[in-house]
Amino acid sequence: MSANEAAAGSAAEPIAGPVDADLRRHIRTTLMPGFVGTELPGWLAERLRDGLGAVCLFGQNIVSTGQLRALTDAIRAANPLAVIAIDEEGGDVTRLYFSSGSPYPGNAILGRIDDVGYTEEVARQVGWELRKVGCTVTFAPDADVNSNPLNPVIGVRSFGADPATTARHTAAWVRGVQSTGVAACPKHFPGHGDTALDSHLAMPVVDVPLATLRERELVPFQAAIAAGAKTIMTSHILLPRIDPENPATLSPGVLGGLLRDELGFGGVIVSDALDMTGASGTLGVPGAAAAALAAGCDLLCLGTENTAEQLDRIEAAVLAAVETGRLSGDRLAEAANRVRGLAAGLLEEARQVQLPDAALTAAEPAFDTARITASFAVNAQARRWLAAAAPSVTVVRIDTESNIAVGGAPWGPFSEVLVDPGSRPAAFWQAGPLTRASAQSSAPEPAAGIPVLVIGKDNHRHPFACDLIDLLRTQRDDVLVIDMGWPSDDLAYADIATFGASRLVGRALLELLAPVT
Repeated sequence: MSANEAAAGSAAEPIAGPVDADLRRHIRTTLMPGFVGTELPGWLAERLRDGLGAVCLFGQNIVSTGQLRALTDAIRAANPLAVIAIDEEGGDVTRLYFSSGSPYPGNAILGRIDDVGYTEEVARQVGWELRKVGCTVTFAPDADVNSNPLNPVIGVRSFGADPATTARHTAAWVRGVQSTGVAACPKHFPGHGDTALDSHLAMPVVDVPLATLRERELVPFQAAIAAGAKTIMTSHILLPRIDPENPATLSPGVLGGLLRDELGFGGVIVSDALDMTGASGTLGVPGAAAAALAAGCDLLCLGTENTAEQLDRIEAAVLAAVETGRLSGDRLAEAANRVRGLAAGLLEEARQVQLPDAALTAAEPAFDTARITASFAVNAQARRWLAAAAPSVTVVRIDTESNIAVGGAPWGPFSEVLVDPGSRPAAFWQAGPLTRASAQSSAPEPAAGIPVLVIGKDNHRHPFACDLIDLLRTQRDDVLVIDMGWPSDDLAYADIATFGASRLVGRALLELLAPVT
């Protein structure tokens, strides 16, 4: 038990003694845990039978399409009305392809292509894949306007830095995925784009006037609501001009005042994961759960590796909040009824919207790499380097720590070579040596006469990467620097900026470097 949970008093004890059955069921309906393993644990199956409202699946829970379908079937057998959610954004953040890298382009590239029909089709393909494996909600699209190029957690997950562009593609993504019977969940309300901290690890502060939020952050969420988004996810950021004490997830002013009253959203409000420091750093997860429900959240994402004992403490904390009047019974019932209504509606849509044969038989979707390559930013140095057409290269891979949302999924050309090592571009890639550079390693010394390819993500955010690139550029003129993240506005550390690092983007990059003839 953590110190925060111990300090929560009644939150440390499971529900015991006579408790109204409806109240107990309402509490459980609002909870969405994760779990360890690739099969449904017995404790989780029991809670689903007792009314647990949802389960969230992560990369660690998935081995194959068949295994995932068996898992979701087991969840549904325990509770046919359970929401089965997954964090599948169709790009760098992927759960379906956590072991191989995503075959989708990702939001920043979709924003740069700026074809809303294409964005809608990409989202539709994500939806069909999720329907095939039995998931009912995806925590996507990312509707944040990435106005801060130093953002460590959004970046290429965003459609762009322009509110209007982001809004167009957010709405298209919502329409596309929901046409398949899978609910979209735009995030992270009211906007995580103007931050330089990761709310997994801290509480970011967005200290801007409400007028700025209305002109920038809220625009894509308005578009998502107009497009019919069934759910919206909160963010654990502090907006002191609206609520100087509580992060958005725990703020009645943000959730009730902005999202419900001003924007008119009537669907399910989902909390971002409550085990993140931005939400539970001082309250503990049980305390944050009770506070989030009181603030207006309907469905609580609890984390990735929950246990029966943790759920006991969370349920007890919510019950204690009801008994002490900090959470009204009516608010709890409202939240639970919204979750049940969402689940029932999605079940009915699944009966009415049939999966196409192509979605049932295809191993994974296929997208034309030419559109992806055309979206890259390419400078004069890159054009000279490409024109030289070297038979092989020295690859310097810049290793930085991925944010928790992306996790350890393979990325870029490294994932493409892993999946298809025999392809022509992969063979070119593997012909030369590979060096890994990190903050802990010494600067590499590439051999003379073989061009150097430096590849990283968000190069400008990492001082050691900037120093390394500066050093190599000083020593030689055959260096090509690629940034597969969100580059700085001046592109100082990106001769080629791909604005994404999915496996599909990696394939497009390899084909640019070594055209198939």
